[in-house]
Amino acid sequence: MSDETPRLFLLPISAAAPGALYDQIVTGLKREISEGRLVPGAALPSFRQLAADLMVSLITVKRAYEELEKEGIIYRRQGLGTFVAERGADRSRESKLGQARELIALAAREAEEAGIARRDLPAFFQETLNQLKQS
Repeated sequence: MSDETPRLFLLPISAAAPGALYDQIVTGLKREISEGRLVPGAALPSFRQLAADLMVSLITVKRAYEELEKEGIIYRRQGLGTFVAERGADRSRESKLGQARELIALAAREAEEAGIARRDLPAFFQETLNQLKQS
């Protein structure tokens, strides 16, 4: 890895963890970008380097990078490498907010199916958040 390419601190990628390996990489890179640890223009490790660092296949890393590129979070330059897009952090945050909305909608459906009335959902969610703070 060159001195210009940052070492990424992604959570361990594991077949035992939820989600496909490539999706775990996508999620980890989005987090690094949205939290500002990878800034616009920052070089990402090569496919080979990241595959070696994470002990996954080259195809897995390639698929993750392709997904991020399709979302406009990163871009590739032939012969130069892969970089964080100028609006990468914004797009990453938008993507993560979309995922959060989907999860909240799923949680609301589950709560309603468990017998909580729609009007009581805000209080239920607030109670749940308060319990998280205490743990």
